[in-house]
Amino acid sequence: MIPSDPLFYVVGLTTVFIISLGKGAFGGGLAVIGVPLLSLVMSPIDAVIIVAPIAVLTDVFAFANYKLSDASKPDLAWLLPSLLVGIALGYFFFVLIDPDLVSLGIGLIAFVFAVDWFVRMRSKPERVERPISPPLAVISGGIFGFTSFVAHAGGPVMSAYLLYRGLNKTLYVGTSIIIYATVNLLKLFPYLWLGSAKPAVLVHALLLAPIVPLGVWLGARFHRRLDQHRLFFWCYMILLLASAKLLFDAVRALMA
Repeated sequence: MIPSDPLFYVVGLTTVFIISLGKGAFGGGLAVIGVPLLSLVMSPIDAVIIVAPIAVLTDVFAFANYKLSDASKPDLAWLLPSLLVGIALGYFFFVLIDPDLVSLGIGLIAFVFAVDWFVRMRSKPERVERPISPPLAVISGGIFGFTSFVAHAGGPVMSAYLLYRGLNKTLYVGTSIIIYATVNLLKLFPYLWLGSAKPAVLVHALLLAPIVPLGVWLGARFHRRLDQHRLFFWCYMILLLASAKLLFDAVRALMA
């Protein structure tokens, strides 16, 4: 059960460190690279099983670096219930929905949103905070929950909503942490059930886990040192890359 290939540790620890760093600095968003990178040294199914508990562990240490007051409670009041409804709908409609079409649609919308920000950033470098829109929050939360369940593609939706709101950098990250923690915890149980049939994979996850606290802690320090505009620049960059990856994977799958 203990891998002897040094490449497993090089790729695995580097991947988990990047995911953890992104959790501490941006509230999430870098987990999208987890499965593709880990698939270099293991099967994609094993990579998915490993990323699930690692994601929950990053949430645990993120809560140690951020307080509940760092989240936007008005946004959470609308996002969390609709998120749960979206997950439930995803469960019931899972067999009827083509996940590649879902990824394609979400990737396209998020990509256009991110490109629009980079184009307009030249003339308007700072985005002012917008008042909360309950209908938009409910729709965003529902889509996030639904797409997270059926296509693991919800991240760009939530990032786009919170960036559109124009929250300050700490509220953005604090709110993201709670949202992602909710989804990651709900998704953990089916992946642990899959992992119970492959105990070696869960051992591999335990071997990579010790790097998580360091990554989250360094990410939180990075967050506090960056000015707001620079941090949001990287948030939009992550959104752009994540949406481009969704588009690429969806188009490749549909063409195949």
